[in-house]
Order: sequence, then structure tokens, then C-alpha cells
Amino acid sequence: MYRTMMLGEVDEKLIGQKVKLAGWVKTVRDHGGIVFIDIRDKSGVVQLTTHDDSLLTSLARESVISVYGKVVLRDEETINKALKSGRVEVEIENMEILSKSKHMLPLDIDESYKTNEEVRLKYRYLDLRSDRMQKMLKLRDDVAFETRAFLRGMGFTEVNTPILTVPSPEGARDYLVPSRVHKGKFYALPQAPQQFKQLLMCSGVDKYFQIAPCFRDEDPRADRLAGDFYQIDLEMSFAEQEDVFIVVEKLIDNLFSKFSKFSYGHAPFKKIPYKEAMEKYGTDKPDLRNPIVMTGLEDVFKNTTFKAFKDRTVEGFSINANDKPRSFFEKLQNIMLDEGAEGLAWVRVQEDGSLKGPIVKFITEKECKDLIKKTKAKVGDDIFVIADENAKKCYKLAGRLRSEVGEGLNLIDKSKIEFCWIVDFPMFELSDDGKLEFCHNPFNKPKVAKEDLEKCDPLDILAYQYDLVANGYEIASGAVRNIDKDIMLKLFEMVGYGEDEIKSRFGALYTAFQYGAPPHAGVAPGFERLLMLMTGITNIRDVVPFPMNSKAQDVLMGGPIEASDRQLKELHIKLRQ
Repeated sequence: MYRTMMLGEVDEKLIGQKVKLAGWVKTVRDHGGIVFIDIRDKSGVVQLTTHDDSLLTSLARESVISVYGKVVLRDEETINKALKSGRVEVEIENMEILSKSKHMLPLDIDESYKTNEEVRLKYRYLDLRSDRMQKMLKLRDDVAFETRAFLRGMGFTEVNTPILTVPSPEGARDYLVPSRVHKGKFYALPQAPQQFKQLLMCSGVDKYFQIAPCFRDEDPRADRLAGDFYQIDLEMSFAEQEDVFIVVEKLIDNLFSKFSKFSYGHAPFKKIPYKEAMEKYGTDKPDLRNPIVMTGLEDVFKNTTFKAFKDRTVEGFSINANDKPRSFFEKLQNIMLDEGAEGLAWVRVQEDGSLKGPIVKFITEKECKDLIKKTKAKVGDDIFVIADENAKKCYKLAGRLRSEVGEGLNLIDKSKIEFCWIVDFPMFELSDDGKLEFCHNPFNKPKVAKEDLEKCDPLDILAYQYDLVANGYEIASGAVRNIDKDIMLKLFEMVGYGEDEIKSRFGALYTAFQYGAPPHAGVAPGFERLLMLMTGITNIRDVVPFPMNSKAQDVLMGGPIEASDRQLKELHIKLRQ
């Protein structure tokens, strides 16, 4: 009698027994009269043997077969210690081809990661058969299961919120869905369940969570998906900022201790105010593995006659790059020019304590000494200086420079994960055309008393807004929410929204806050970005089963596609030429 087995169950304990196996053909090999066939399923690989050499030409790789056979011990010289079944093989007594595969495969399953990404995504069902991608699918499942178990253990209730909703103020473009029933009107796919989770707090659900699908029409990047992604969405009633931090840090510690091979800093994570992050690292997503810390140099050059630094935001840092050729510095210069800088200045500290470099002739001896002192430069160190009239642009340039120098000098320990919280974000910022707009979520609580709101410069108002950052990625974003209707009205008024428009766009929240809303706070770690960190993968599409490509195209299913005239007519849509 034959025992039906998964391939991963086959080992020397079954020697002499008859088994029924099924799987994909991994390889077919001829060894002088004996044909060896490796078959694979998600649980493992088993070697089969037969004397039927017709299989060498008739049996293609990736065909699906069913086999009846006897488990026998391998010859000593053919034992494969890398496999659980490596001490045995199965002698084929009967074989059935359940599904034939083409002889020519568009990619090599075992090395699919080396294949062009467009090909991998077009034939994703083949790519996913690889051991690498099977492990990724298992990791997604394990992390999702553990997340649910952990949060339920913390008293959270999982609630699924709607997919068809209304446009939201999350900052990206919405995916609009036309209504067939209501002519000229549209639903939107949720950028995040923001309003629904706040309404759940008003509904008495004191601790909510959901591994939520989110939809944003954004340009994809290596760390940002096109179309849809998932986030671990959390909200807690009667909670302050620190309460959220404690929950997230415990969740992170639980997940990374179980699923990540990298060392990481344990809780409590470092807290860095937004302003400090921009001044020291040039970004609100700092990679703390990079030891370079920038410093503001405006006081060094406050009376300078050098036009490149005069009346500008000036940032700099010192580092020993003495062993690098001139081409290293020229590459940095070109990167800065490509980023929109007017130039990059660098000088080196000589043995006698003086500076050497192109800009030295334009700055005073006192400025040279103050520059060395401010950047804490030592003999042999190089001092890099970047300046711009626009402070925000200067920080961005300095941040890119810091990153490039850190990578170029191999200063970043790739075996570590460094978490930190960025706190005290500004409530408002100026758009490119100078218009006041919300920096993050408009529903966040300002760090200003209600009666003082009108006295403040809007750009000086901070919010109880926080991001969790690791290794240069934003991992989570959240805030303490504002529940005061009057504050809500005032904040929206500052960016040009009247009460009628608020009632129209955010009427549910506006009304709910008038029926007793508990103080609440929340956060939403990105599920795929957590997986990237855990695995060290740098392309976010490699942790997603069926992602779009870098042009927001679904090359597997062929989307986006044109709608038929009938469909457009039903939806009351006419395309503009």
C-alpha cells in the first residue's frame, strides 16, 4: 500500500516503504543508464530514479507529475546533506504526468532573482515557485499571524473598514471609482482608514487594529509600491503619545526577535525632534547607522564676504576621507550639482592646523578656525560644506551628501537596524507655490492651547505627530488626534477651508466629535516596509506576491486596460481626446 506524502516528509525513516508523491519537476539528469529526477513542492525536494531514458526528452522541467515508488537508501557518494531527504531516493514504479510544461522556460526558477524584473513580474507564478519567494510568502503569513496574535493579546479588536469610501486628505492622489447608480459621482479607494478608525474610537472600540489595504496613486520607488499596500493600522482611546510608543516598540521587538536575522536597538527607541533631525541629518528619515552628524555653520559665516555662504543656510560636517582619490570628491560635487546645488565646498585640515582647499582664499583666517572648531575637525579630516538660500533645500542637499559620504566611506553597518522616533513635526508647511498646507494629517492635535492658536505664526505650530524611522525608511506614521471641533475649524480655516466645506468633506468626524469623543491616538506601521527591514531586501516589490512594476503597470494581468464604450456609458463617463 502506498502512503501519500509531502516531499518534505520523506527521509530515511521511510526506507523500504512505498510512497505516492507529487510535485514539479526541478531537474532531469542522465547518469549512464539511470535517469535522476528531482521533484519539488513547497515542503522540500526528493530525488527519483528510473531506467526509462525516454524521460530525458519527454519530461520538461516544471511539469507536474505524480509518482508511485519505493524509498531506498542512496549510495554513500550521492548523499546530499543539504536536503532533508538527501540520504534517500525513490525508485519509480509508476509515474503520471499531470500537467506538461513547455521545454523553454522564460526564467530559471532557482535563480529567478537574477532575471529582468519585467520578466519576473510577467511570469510571477513561476518566480513565486523559487525557494526565495516561497520563503517570502511564508514570512508574510507568519508576520501577519504573529501581529494579530500579539495585538489581540494586548486587548485590540480587529475591525475591517470599507474599501469603497470618499476622497481623503492623506496627501497623495486618490484612486477614484465612478458610481453607476449616482451619475457624475465617485467613490475613492482609501489611502488609509484614517476617518473610520477615529470613528471607531467614537463608537466605543477602545483599541482597534487591522492589517489594512491602502490605495495611493503615487509614483513607485524602491521603497514605495504603486497602487496598493498594507499597513498595520492601530488606534487607541484614552491614549497619549507615549502609550502608542510602548505598544509599537513591544510589537517591533516581538516581530524582529522572531523573524529578523539583524541586530537592532531595543526599546525605548531614541526620540528626535523634527527640527533637530533636519539640522543634524538633513532628513526626517535619518539612517542612524551613519555616524556623520551635520552642524549649522551660519554663525561661522554670519559676517562673511564670501557670496556662496553670505545670508544663507549653511550646513557642514568633518570626516576623514584622506585615503580617497580626487575622483571621490568630484563625484560628490557632481551629485550635488545634479540635485540643484550651486556647488560643494570641501577643505582639508593640514598638519599645522590650517585649511587647504579652493574656498580658503575667499574666507578669513578667523572663519577657518571657527569652521574647524564648529565641525570638530582634526588634522587630516575633510570638511564638507553646502549652502543655499532656501533652508529646506539646504537640508535636503546636506542629507544627500551625508548619505553619499557614509556609503562611499563604508561607514554604515549593514548588519544593524537602528530605530528612532521623529517627533514634534510642524503642523503646517508651505507648498512650492507658497500656500499654507498641512504638513501631515489635518486631524492631528496641535501642541498649542486653543486660545493661543490665533496668536501663533502657523509655521511655528508643532503637532503631536510622530514617525517611526529605521535605516533611512519611514516605517510608521501616527499622531495624537484632535477631538475639539473648534480647534478643527480653526486649523482648517488657516489653510483656506470654511466650515461648510469641512462639513461636506469630513462631515462624519465633524459630527461625531459633537457627541462625546474620547481622546485617542494611533499609528500605522507599513507592513511591506517591516518585511523589507526584517529581510534586508532593498526592493519593496520583492516582498509582495503580485506587485505592479516601476511604471505602475500590472504586467501579469495586463493592467491598466481601456474600458469598453458600454462600460463608460454605464458609468456616465466620456473620455476627453
